[in-house]
Amino acid sequence: MTTHTPTGRHMPRPLKITLGIVGVLVAILAIAIIILLTFDWNRIKPWLNEKVSDAIERPFAIRGNLAVHWERPAASMPANQRTWRDHIPWPHLYADDTHVGNPAGMPAGDTASVRQFSFSLDPFALLGHRIHVPILRFDGPRVDLLRTDATHYNWAYQKKDKESKWELDLERVVLNRGTIRLQDALTKADITADVATIANDPTYGIGFTVKGEYNGAPVGGGGKTGQVLSLKNEDVPFPVQLDVHSKDTRVAIEGVVMRPTKLEGIDIKLRLAAPSMARLYPFTGVLLPETHAFDTQGHLTGTLEEGKSRWVYDDFKGKVGESDIAGRFEFVTAKPRNKLTGNVRSRQLRFADLGPVVGADSNESKRQRGVAAVQPKDKALPVEKFNTDKWKTIDADVRFAADRIVKDADLPISKLSTHIIMKNGVLTLDPMNFVLAGGNVKSDVKLDGSAGGTSPIKATLNATASGVEIKQLFPQIEKMQATVGKIYAQTKLTATGDSVGAMLAGANGEVKGLVSQGVVSKLLLEEAGLNVGNVIITKLFGDKPVQLNCLAADLGVKDGVASTRTFVLDTEEAIVDINGWVNMSKEQMDLRVKPETKAVRIFTLRSPFYVRGTFKDPDLQLDKKVLAMKGGAAAALAAIVAPPAALLALINTEPGEDSPCNALLAKAGAKPKAPPPGKSNGPKS
Repeated sequence: MTTHTPTGRHMPRPLKITLGIVGVLVAILAIAIIILLTFDWNRIKPWLNEKVSDAIERPFAIRGNLAVHWERPAASMPANQRTWRDHIPWPHLYADDTHVGNPAGMPAGDTASVRQFSFSLDPFALLGHRIHVPILRFDGPRVDLLRTDATHYNWAYQKKDKESKWELDLERVVLNRGTIRLQDALTKADITADVATIANDPTYGIGFTVKGEYNGAPVGGGGKTGQVLSLKNEDVPFPVQLDVHSKDTRVAIEGVVMRPTKLEGIDIKLRLAAPSMARLYPFTGVLLPETHAFDTQGHLTGTLEEGKSRWVYDDFKGKVGESDIAGRFEFVTAKPRNKLTGNVRSRQLRFADLGPVVGADSNESKRQRGVAAVQPKDKALPVEKFNTDKWKTIDADVRFAADRIVKDADLPISKLSTHIIMKNGVLTLDPMNFVLAGGNVKSDVKLDGSAGGTSPIKATLNATASGVEIKQLFPQIEKMQATVGKIYAQTKLTATGDSVGAMLAGANGEVKGLVSQGVVSKLLLEEAGLNVGNVIITKLFGDKPVQLNCLAADLGVKDGVASTRTFVLDTEEAIVDINGWVNMSKEQMDLRVKPETKAVRIFTLRSPFYVRGTFKDPDLQLDKKVLAMKGGAAAALAAIVAPPAALLALINTEPGEDSPCNALLAKAGAKPKAPPPGKSNGPKS
């Protein structure tokens, strides 16, 4: 049978087959379009939720409506930029009430949710395994960041090693009234940021405001960032601006992030303030000492590579307490420990600002820097413990120098310099030197906290003082200016403990001192804040200056008890012999003070007396059983003509200089020695 066309002509068989195939394809396409336009996409939500949850290894769910609309992208494009493809409808997906849950091991809840997200998809790009999304819009997004301890936080995501054949090409992200909340148990933070897109800003595309609490204090502030998908062009620096404050804590930055999708580096101006440098550890991972409140600003640059990063805080200036600081820090992540190096200088360092380093500040100061007020009212020695648990997380090599140290207007300390080294949990200050009243104090300190945990620190101290001028030590005391006295001293101690007080309570070693010519008085000792000396001098001489020829002291220290081996005071009127002990564990003392006159003078000879009590409250008691006997200088001089030879090492007079102590200690010899940590060589308590 022959097929006829309407015109009566025969249709060739090949053409008939071709038209049939085209008809079928058109029908299939028409059916597919009808299905796509009428298909209820909510039916695939269970399958889609399951596949996405498996891919991100945490719960994913689209709880609201899932729909696909077909829209032409050319509607928003200028006519002269349109191509034939721009007139073809693209699928535009809308998903309502979408949730991403917390990973396993975290409390139930969402890491992120969004009221609606939508995006258009270029169907032609799919042919080249490219997912081209011109715009991704989030309406009402919410991100809830949660950290319950140091190892559990919900923003961690382990990227799978398997590479995808598909490339994501995302041009722009629009955030409409989003919220980010951070709850952090480590820093006691509960902070919320409201985020929105900024229109018509040539530099910034996202703005945010911040409010909440940090460590129990209110937090406020805000900032800006660049367009989210200016991230696509990695060669263009991504701008950031932030200023957040909480009580005494403030972080302000302005600068750029390099290659932000890979976070390869930053270059910003940074202002940083906090109640103590130690409070920065949860944020930076950098171990810094306890300090008073500080405020610094400088230039921070950072580079991040695979398994390694380098941060430099350069040309910074600021204040710690009332002391100024300036310099440079460099922090490098490395194996087996991160390393901090630096060079810091202070033109004027207030002595009180060093107190928090050893826990010697007041309880009110401790509360301000965020630590417990642990100092008992009846204790003079600091009991705040050193935290050695983090000492092995970092090595350090920092040099610090101060041109002038201020205790008060009357104590001229200057030119402090020290080299601070932390290596594998061992902290050394070698040397730690400073100039005091025209003399020099040289020392080295070692604190071995490598055992960590509850193990006590093993400490050693070696210190010498030479040529300290008494008249420079107290320049405001007019009667002192005619004196030429100098102070010499040596100390060698070993100890174990977890605080300054605990170390001194178990210290072993020797302390020796010598004063050559000077003046002693109640006023002088009041200026120095030496309560015990004040009691002794007032009892002996009343409230008047007394010419001092020589003071020699040699104390042995065993298990925290300093016992006098030699302690004599040679004045123009008398020689005073002091015997007894000072217990640094109990902070108590028991000293017997016995004066002997050199000649018959107006000076009234008194009976021996005792200085007893605590460091906080010394008490004077008369020896009622023993009366002072009038005698010449012969017997008194005989008691100190041949003191221990060890004290002679403290005399370092210039050629031709005549020192009363030089004649007094002519036969002197040995130097102080400290036993190894854990051993003792002093007298028993």
